Amino acid sequence: MVMTLLMQRWMYALLLSAMLVSGCATSIPAAPKEDRSPADPWEPMNRRISAFNNNVDRFTFKPLAKGYEAVLPESMRRGINNFSNNLVSPLYIVNNVLQGKFKRGLSETGRFVANTIWGIGGFVNVGADLGMETYREDFGETLAVWGVPDGPFVVVPILGPRTLRDATMIPLNFSGDLGSFVDDDARRWSLYAVRAIDVRAKFFTAEALIEDSYDRYLTVRESYLQNRRFLIFDGNPPQDEDFYDEFYDDFEEEDSEQEPE
Repeated sequence: MVMTLLMQRWMYALLLSAMLVSGCATSIPAAPKEDRSPADPWEPMNRRISAFNNNVDRFTFKPLAKGYEAVLPESMRRGINNFSNNLVSPLYIVNNVLQGKFKRGLSETGRFVANTIWGIGGFVNVGADLGMETYREDFGETLAVWGVPDGPFVVVPILGPRTLRDATMIPLNFSGDLGSFVDDDARRWSLYAVRAIDVRAKFFTAEALIEDSYDRYLTVRESYLQNRRFLIFDGNPPQDEDFYDEFYDDFEEEDSEQEPE
Protein backbone atom coordinates (compact mmCIF):
# COMPACT_ATOMS: atom_id res chain seq x y z
CA MET A 1 0.00 0.00 0.00
CA VAL A 2 2.81 2.40 0.95
CA MET A 3 4.69 1.53 -2.24
CA THR A 4 1.58 2.24 -4.31
CA LEU A 5 1.12 5.66 -2.70
CA LEU A 6 4.76 6.55 -3.26
CA MET A 7 4.50 5.50 -6.90
CA GLN A 8 1.36 7.60 -7.36
CA ARG A 9 3.06 10.66 -5.81
CA TRP A 10 6.10 10.16 -8.04
CA MET A 11 3.87 9.96 -11.11
CA TYR A 12 2.01 13.14 -10.14
CA ALA A 13 5.31 14.99 -9.64
CA LEU A 14 6.58 13.67 -12.95
CA LEU A 15 3.48 14.74 -14.88
CA LEU A 16 3.44 18.18 -13.25
CA SER A 17 7.10 18.74 -14.17
CA ALA A 18 6.51 17.66 -17.76
CA MET A 19 3.48 19.95 -18.06
CA LEU A 20 5.47 22.94 -16.80
CA VAL A 21 8.37 22.26 -19.16
CA SER A 22 6.16 21.56 -22.18
CA GLY A 23 4.29 24.79 -21.52
CA CYS A 24 7.55 26.73 -21.85
CA ALA A 25 8.94 24.71 -24.77
CA THR A 26 8.98 26.10 -28.28
CA SER A 27 8.15 23.88 -31.24
CA ILE A 28 7.14 24.05 -34.87
CA PRO A 29 3.58 25.44 -35.02
CA ALA A 30 0.73 23.44 -36.48
CA ALA A 31 -0.16 23.96 -40.11
CA PRO A 32 -3.04 26.35 -40.89
CA LYS A 33 -6.41 24.65 -40.81
CA GLU A 34 -6.80 24.69 -44.60
CA ASP A 35 -3.36 23.08 -45.08
CA ARG A 36 -3.62 20.31 -42.50
CA SER A 37 -3.54 16.67 -43.46
CA PRO A 38 -7.06 15.16 -43.61
CA ALA A 39 -5.74 12.44 -41.32
CA ASP A 40 -4.72 14.96 -38.66
CA PRO A 41 -7.43 17.61 -38.13
CA TRP A 42 -6.47 17.88 -34.44
CA GLU A 43 -2.83 18.78 -35.16
CA PRO A 44 -2.57 21.75 -32.71
CA MET A 45 -3.76 19.63 -29.78
CA ASN A 46 -1.66 16.66 -30.90
CA ARG A 47 1.49 18.76 -31.06
CA ARG A 48 0.96 20.00 -27.50
CA ILE A 49 0.43 16.47 -26.19
CA SER A 50 3.43 15.26 -28.19
CA ALA A 51 5.62 17.96 -26.58
CA PHE A 52 4.34 16.85 -23.18
CA ASN A 53 5.16 13.21 -23.96
CA ASN A 54 8.64 14.16 -25.19
CA ASN A 55 9.37 15.87 -21.88
CA VAL A 56 8.10 12.92 -19.87
CA ASP A 57 10.38 10.70 -21.94
CA ARG A 58 13.38 13.03 -21.61
CA PHE A 59 13.17 13.21 -17.81
CA THR A 60 12.16 9.62 -17.04
CA PHE A 61 11.94 6.82 -19.59
CA LYS A 62 15.05 7.74 -21.60
CA PRO A 63 17.48 8.01 -18.64
CA LEU A 64 15.91 4.94 -17.02
CA ALA A 65 16.29 2.98 -20.27
CA LYS A 66 19.94 4.01 -20.52
CA GLY A 67 20.53 2.82 -16.97
CA TYR A 68 18.61 -0.37 -17.73
CA GLU A 69 20.94 -1.14 -20.66
CA ALA A 70 24.04 -0.23 -18.65
CA VAL A 71 23.20 -2.34 -15.58
CA LEU A 72 21.53 -5.45 -16.98
CA PRO A 73 23.33 -7.84 -19.33
CA GLU A 74 21.80 -8.46 -22.75
CA SER A 75 20.73 -12.00 -21.82
CA MET A 76 18.71 -10.75 -18.84
CA ARG A 77 17.10 -7.98 -20.90
CA ARG A 78 16.13 -10.54 -23.52
CA GLY A 79 14.52 -12.71 -20.84
CA ILE A 80 12.50 -9.76 -19.52
CA ASN A 81 11.38 -8.93 -23.04
CA ASN A 82 10.36 -12.56 -23.67
CA PHE A 83 8.41 -12.69 -20.40
CA SER A 84 6.64 -9.41 -21.19
CA ASN A 85 5.70 -10.56 -24.69
CA ASN A 86 4.39 -13.86 -23.35
CA LEU A 87 1.99 -12.06 -21.02
CA VAL A 88 0.40 -10.36 -24.04
CA SER A 89 0.03 -13.61 -26.04
CA PRO A 90 -3.66 -14.08 -25.10
CA LEU A 91 -4.36 -10.74 -26.80
CA TYR A 92 -2.76 -12.01 -30.00
CA ILE A 93 -4.59 -15.33 -29.84
CA VAL A 94 -8.03 -13.75 -29.44
CA ASN A 95 -7.54 -11.21 -32.20
CA ASN A 96 -6.15 -13.70 -34.70
CA VAL A 97 -9.27 -15.80 -34.17
CA LEU A 98 -11.58 -12.75 -34.40
CA GLN A 99 -9.96 -11.89 -37.74
CA GLY A 100 -10.53 -15.39 -39.07
CA LYS A 101 -6.82 -16.28 -38.95
CA PHE A 102 -7.41 -19.58 -37.23
CA LYS A 103 -4.08 -21.21 -38.12
CA ARG A 104 -2.23 -18.22 -36.76
CA GLY A 105 -4.37 -18.27 -33.63
CA LEU A 106 -3.54 -21.95 -33.15
CA SER A 107 0.16 -21.22 -33.69
CA GLU A 108 0.05 -18.43 -31.11
CA THR A 109 -1.69 -20.76 -28.65
CA GLY A 110 1.00 -23.40 -29.10
CA ARG A 111 3.71 -20.78 -28.71
CA PHE A 112 2.12 -19.43 -25.52
CA VAL A 113 1.78 -22.90 -23.99
CA ALA A 114 5.34 -23.88 -24.92
CA ASN A 115 6.84 -20.67 -23.56
CA THR A 116 4.80 -20.76 -20.36
CA ILE A 117 5.47 -24.41 -19.50
CA TRP A 118 8.96 -25.08 -20.85
CA GLY A 119 10.15 -21.49 -21.08
CA ILE A 120 9.92 -20.80 -17.34
CA GLY A 121 6.85 -18.60 -17.63
CA GLY A 122 8.04 -17.08 -20.87
CA PHE A 123 11.56 -15.96 -19.92
CA VAL A 124 12.92 -18.39 -22.51
CA ASN A 125 11.43 -18.13 -25.99
CA VAL A 126 11.00 -21.85 -26.59
CA GLY A 127 8.46 -21.18 -29.35
CA ALA A 128 11.06 -19.39 -31.46
CA ASP A 129 13.50 -22.28 -30.99
CA LEU A 130 10.76 -24.62 -32.26
CA GLY A 131 10.27 -22.46 -35.34
CA MET A 132 6.95 -20.93 -34.25
CA GLU A 133 6.43 -17.43 -35.61
CA THR A 134 4.59 -14.80 -33.59
CA TYR A 135 1.52 -13.12 -35.10
CA ARG A 136 0.82 -9.95 -33.15
CA GLU A 137 -2.71 -8.65 -33.56
CA ASP A 138 -4.67 -6.26 -31.35
CA PHE A 139 -8.26 -5.05 -31.16
CA GLY A 140 -7.52 -1.96 -33.24
CA GLU A 141 -6.29 -4.17 -36.08
CA THR A 142 -9.34 -6.39 -35.69
CA LEU A 143 -11.69 -3.43 -36.06
CA ALA A 144 -9.72 -2.36 -39.15
CA VAL A 145 -10.16 -5.83 -40.67
CA TRP A 146 -13.87 -5.58 -39.89
CA GLY A 147 -14.04 -2.35 -41.88
CA VAL A 148 -13.95 0.29 -39.12
CA PRO A 149 -12.10 3.37 -40.50
CA ASP A 150 -8.98 4.80 -38.85
CA GLY A 151 -10.53 8.08 -37.77
CA PRO A 152 -8.32 11.09 -37.01
CA PHE A 153 -4.73 10.73 -35.88
CA VAL A 154 -4.43 11.39 -32.15
CA VAL A 155 -1.56 11.53 -29.66
CA VAL A 156 -2.48 9.90 -26.34
CA PRO A 157 -0.76 11.26 -23.19
CA ILE A 158 2.15 8.98 -22.18
CA LEU A 159 1.10 6.21 -24.62
CA GLY A 160 1.90 8.17 -27.79
CA PRO A 161 0.52 8.15 -31.36
CA ARG A 162 -2.66 6.32 -32.28
CA THR A 163 -5.58 6.57 -34.64
CA LEU A 164 -8.91 7.33 -32.99
CA ARG A 165 -10.04 3.78 -33.70
CA ASP A 166 -6.95 2.34 -32.02
CA ALA A 167 -7.15 4.78 -29.10
CA THR A 168 -10.66 3.62 -28.22
CA MET A 169 -9.33 0.06 -28.03
CA ILE A 170 -6.61 0.80 -25.48
CA PRO A 171 -8.67 -0.42 -22.46
CA LEU A 172 -9.66 -3.59 -24.30
CA ASN A 173 -6.05 -4.25 -25.31
CA PHE A 174 -5.00 -3.89 -21.68
CA SER A 175 -7.64 -6.44 -20.71
CA GLY A 176 -5.94 -8.98 -22.99
CA ASP A 177 -2.68 -8.57 -21.08
CA LEU A 178 -2.22 -11.10 -18.27
CA GLY A 179 -0.33 -8.44 -16.33
CA SER A 180 -3.61 -6.58 -15.81
CA PHE A 181 -4.86 -9.51 -13.69
CA VAL A 182 -2.16 -9.09 -11.04
CA ASP A 183 -4.07 -8.24 -7.86
CA ASP A 184 -1.33 -6.36 -6.06
CA ASP A 185 -1.21 -2.76 -7.33
CA ALA A 186 2.48 -2.29 -6.57
CA ARG A 187 3.47 -5.44 -8.45
CA ARG A 188 1.21 -4.64 -11.40
CA TRP A 189 2.54 -1.11 -11.80
CA SER A 190 6.11 -2.31 -11.31
CA LEU A 191 5.53 -4.79 -14.11
CA TYR A 192 4.19 -2.05 -16.38
CA ALA A 193 7.14 0.20 -15.49
CA VAL A 194 9.75 -2.45 -16.31
CA ARG A 195 7.94 -3.22 -19.56
CA ALA A 196 7.86 0.45 -20.54
CA ILE A 197 11.58 0.84 -19.83
CA ASP A 198 12.40 -2.31 -21.79
CA VAL A 199 10.36 -1.11 -24.78
CA ARG A 200 11.93 2.35 -24.57
CA ALA A 201 15.44 0.86 -24.69
CA LYS A 202 14.64 -0.72 -28.05
CA PHE A 203 13.96 2.67 -29.65
CA PHE A 204 17.45 4.12 -29.25
CA THR A 205 18.48 3.15 -32.79
CA ALA A 206 15.36 4.56 -34.45
CA GLU A 207 15.52 7.65 -32.26
CA ALA A 208 18.56 8.99 -34.13
CA LEU A 209 16.55 9.16 -37.36
CA ILE A 210 13.73 11.01 -35.61
CA GLU A 211 16.03 13.50 -33.90
CA ASP A 212 17.71 14.37 -37.23
CA SER A 213 14.40 15.21 -38.89
CA TYR A 214 13.31 18.83 -39.32
CA ASP A 215 9.89 18.23 -37.76
CA ARG A 216 9.92 15.43 -35.21
CA TYR A 217 6.14 15.46 -34.88
CA LEU A 218 5.50 14.92 -38.61
CA THR A 219 8.16 12.22 -38.81
CA VAL A 220 6.60 10.28 -35.94
CA ARG A 221 3.08 10.75 -37.32
CA GLU A 222 3.87 9.55 -40.83
CA SER A 223 6.04 6.67 -39.58
CA TYR A 224 3.29 5.51 -37.23
CA LEU A 225 0.51 5.68 -39.83
CA GLN A 226 2.58 3.89 -42.47
CA ASN A 227 3.68 1.18 -40.06
CA ARG A 228 0.14 0.73 -38.77
CA ARG A 229 -1.16 0.31 -42.32
CA PHE A 230 1.63 -2.20 -42.98
CA LEU A 231 0.61 -4.26 -39.92
CA ILE A 232 -3.12 -4.18 -40.66
CA PHE A 233 -2.53 -5.62 -44.13
CA ASP A 234 0.02 -8.17 -42.84
CA GLY A 235 2.90 -6.56 -44.68
CA ASN A 236 1.13 -6.22 -48.03
CA PRO A 237 -0.90 -2.96 -48.04
CA PRO A 238 -2.77 -2.04 -51.22
CA GLN A 239 -1.27 0.68 -53.38
CA ASP A 240 -2.48 4.12 -52.40
CA GLU A 241 -3.44 5.64 -55.76
CA ASP A 242 -4.25 9.03 -54.22
CA PHE A 243 -0.76 9.26 -52.78
CA TYR A 244 0.88 8.63 -56.13
CA ASP A 245 -1.47 11.02 -57.93
CA GLU A 246 -0.55 13.79 -55.49
CA PHE A 247 3.14 12.93 -55.79
CA TYR A 248 3.15 13.15 -59.58
CA ASP A 249 1.08 16.35 -59.54
CA ASP A 250 3.62 17.96 -57.23
CA PHE A 251 6.49 16.68 -59.37
CA GLU A 252 4.93 18.10 -62.55
CA GLU A 253 4.38 21.47 -60.88
CA GLU A 254 8.00 21.67 -59.73
CA ASP A 255 9.20 20.58 -63.18
CA SER A 256 7.12 23.25 -64.95
CA GLU A 257 8.43 25.94 -62.59
CA GLN A 258 11.99 25.01 -63.51
CA GLU A 259 11.43 25.16 -67.29
CA PRO A 260 13.11 28.23 -68.90
CA GLU A 261 10.83 30.79 -70.45
